Amino acid sequence: MYLPDLAELDAAAALVYRAMPPTPQYSWPLLNEAVGTEVWVKHENHTPLGTFKARGAVVYLDALVRRAPEVRGIIAPTRGNHGQAIAFSGAREGLQVTVVVPHGNSVEKNACMRGLGARVIEHGDDFQASREHALALMREEGLHMVPSYHEDLVAGVASGWLELFRAQPDLDLVLVPIGQGSGICGAIAARHALGVKTRIIGVVSSHAPAYQLSFRAGRSIEAAVSTVVADGLACRVPDAASLVAVLECADDVLAVTDDEVARAMRLYYRCTHNLAEGAGAAALAAAMQIKDSALIRGKKIGLPLTGGNVDAELFRHILQGP
Repeated sequence: MYLPDLAELDAAAALVYRAMPPTPQYSWPLLNEAVGTEVWVKHENHTPLGTFKARGAVVYLDALVRRAPEVRGIIAPTRGNHGQAIAFSGAREGLQVTVVVPHGNSVEKNACMRGLGARVIEHGDDFQASREHALALMREEGLHMVPSYHEDLVAGVASGWLELFRAQPDLDLVLVPIGQGSGICGAIAARHALGVKTRIIGVVSSHAPAYQLSFRAGRSIEAAVSTVVADGLACRVPDAASLVAVLECADDVLAVTDDEVARAMRLYYRCTHNLAEGAGAAALAAAMQIKDSALIRGKKIGLPLTGGNVDAELFRHILQGP
């Protein structure tokens, strides 16, 4: 398993900061009260795209245009945030961007990707079907496939974790949502590079449990996807490379239901007035699930609010909950 060292991560962070400033980390009194301990929220919803994915694409595409200057067009499957990131960074590099999304994908994420200049194609009923169609288009049109997981993406994402761990080096635990793995692998890389002792626990949707099942079994296991709220966690097949890092370096993987995620979205809004999409609230949902355990009680924990890109109609419905 390859993990970039601190010099490599700092170099990647310098690239990220050409496109966006660091994001803040805050400890919110009402959220601390709700969780029952000291909580530091890393606000990746404050990037220019409202998602941590903005970081990785900057580093990946910078490296791509240097090693393969003949590339003119790129493609990727996405549920939205990865696609927004490559559309944003692709435009900065002068590349034509195509994204493939499943039918029923977030209307507003699709609109944002189009607004950033991407060609948006709807195909299939889930992320895996979109991925297979993107691979076919890649071959037909001679495009470069931007993967959902790659060491350059991880290095870019890790810049956010460097910010959090340097600001709060004595965190006992961070809870990290897992979609295709770049987020948790960025946390692992930053922890390793800085030498901090923070425990890292992954969080998946109970309605997309592939990474949790794989972590428990010690091998890749495919699982059906049915989450409605946490579309950023809608993974049917774990990425092989990121799964290696999760198996070797994560302390555990928890699963949260759509109802738990919806409650966490409401809690973020009521305690901090920050908008969290489903995947963005998953870490808080997990913290609430285990708030009475020794992992949380009396500990200092970090929660990445990984994104705030939720359709207005869905969020209106969620806010009506208890």
